[in-house]
Amino acid sequence: MTLSRLFAALPLLALAVARADDAPPKPPYDKFPAADAPYYRVRYAPSAKADELAYGANFTLWVPPGVKRLRGVVVHQHGCGEGSCRSGLTGAYDLHWQALASKHDCALLSPAYEQPDKADCQKWCDPRNGSDAAFRKALADLGAKCGHPELATVPWALWGHSGGGHWAGGMVLLHPERVAAAWLRSGVPLLKDDPARKGIKAHALPAAALKVPLMCNLGTKEGVTVKDKQFGGVWPANELFFGEVRGKGGLVGVAVDPLSSHDCGNQRYLAIPWLDACLTARLPAKPGDPLRAMPAESAWLAPPLGTAASPAAKFEGDPLKAGWLPNETVAKKWAEYVKDTKVSDTSPPPAPTNLRRDGNVLTWDAVADVESGLAGFVIERDGVALPAVPEPAKNPFGRAVYQGLQYSDTPPQPLVPFKFTDTTADPAKKHEYRVRAINTAGLKSELSAPAK
Repeated sequence: MTLSRLFAALPLLALAVARADDAPPKPPYDKFPAADAPYYRVRYAPSAKADELAYGANFTLWVPPGVKRLRGVVVHQHGCGEGSCRSGLTGAYDLHWQALASKHDCALLSPAYEQPDKADCQKWCDPRNGSDAAFRKALADLGAKCGHPELATVPWALWGHSGGGHWAGGMVLLHPERVAAAWLRSGVPLLKDDPARKGIKAHALPAAALKVPLMCNLGTKEGVTVKDKQFGGVWPANELFFGEVRGKGGLVGVAVDPLSSHDCGNQRYLAIPWLDACLTARLPAKPGDPLRAMPAESAWLAPPLGTAASPAAKFEGDPLKAGWLPNETVAKKWAEYVKDTKVSDTSPPPAPTNLRRDGNVLTWDAVADVESGLAGFVIERDGVALPAVPEPAKNPFGRAVYQGLQYSDTPPQPLVPFKFTDTTADPAKKHEYRVRAINTAGLKSELSAPAK
């Protein structure tokens, strides 16, 4: 080809590259819920550049209706592997995590990295490989989309599972001034070179990261009581991370799930109250101000593999070898969790609202209970309870949850609607309906206003 023909072809070559970059996601990442307000979505195509994200990435945001100014963003980060990555497509739709975000005027963000089957997870779960930059770009772009430009600069509360724990911990080490708290489920970043974790690059531990509340959470079958299975290396990695951070005075705890392996189990019933306590303490009263320090006087301590906690001032033993907990309320929930994961709750969920009837079809609005989420609903027709909705709620990894839960702690598709069809109604009668919510602790809400 002559030079003149080559130059003439360049615009076409550039167009071909642009079309390839803008190509839609491929299965299994091509099916996801609609992102109509209050949901918003951006997607970035994979990049071939060495310093950019090698995989496509889909970021879905939920903004609490009516919020005037966002104070932060709660990030729910999936783990490694095609199945876990796909599960990230629904994370922003989780009612329980929405309740936590809404309480603090925060948005809820769920990334979904389009990692191909059996591909290298480090290409996204190490944030230095492009996912840090893609995440921050997504915050800016989504902030513009939803009319909250402050999203680009607000603090982050991070939750991550497996490779997502590696990612969340890595973001703490890279941006400690931005992170209010981070919950690391079954995955932590590497702080020193470890022959057992070949191919994983160690992070530096800056002094500022020692002020960020962290929780190392894993299943007992991940190397604590079961050491020779697939996930037997999780506890040794957590133990090293905990020892390094806590030994330097870092605010890090350990919560071992006594029932689970690498699945998430019932961790949300401790993770959400823990994050709630950290956000309450750390989010600044004035937007734009730095994060506040955790109050030292309220801290409790507990042995990493123990079952009892005590106030820090009364702890017997080396405090730099004990797990840190933010306050007494969380310490009591931690003790329940590490015993049998049955975190107690005495607060009923909010009552459903806006009950509507169209023939024999009922729909309504509802929000989850911050403490215990949402297990289901009871429909009352003329004061008599009909079968529960759904019947029964299911969750293979822990408490029954209305939306259901996947391995990486997100709802499955299709999302379960707030809807009930009364197939036993007498068409000759004028019925009155009410609905009440049930949380996962079995507590019932007040009845909704009636629909006739």
